[in-house]
Amino acid sequence: MKGLLDTVDKWARRRIRAVYWKQWKKIKTKYRMLKALGLEEWKVKELAYSRKGYWRMAKALNQIFSKKIIAKLGYTSMLDYYLTVCEN
Repeated sequence: MKGLLDTVDKWARRRIRAVYWKQWKKIKTKYRMLKALGLEEWKVKELAYSRKGYWRMAKALNQIFSKKIIAKLGYTSMLDYYLTVCEN
């Protein structure tokens, strides 16, 4: 069960990153939001001007949108919840 929940959590976090990337429709918005996350100037430009699709960019945003940031957004990990409920 732990392996399954870990896999589902990875997929869900990637989906969350894809949704946020999709919400930032304009390059100007992508640039501003990535800059607010504290990236270097060259990396911000590289990501903001990218023409890759949402799913692929979600993989590229993996290091930027870490588990901690996604947890701050309100997403609780299914694996963490499972481990607190099942005290094995």
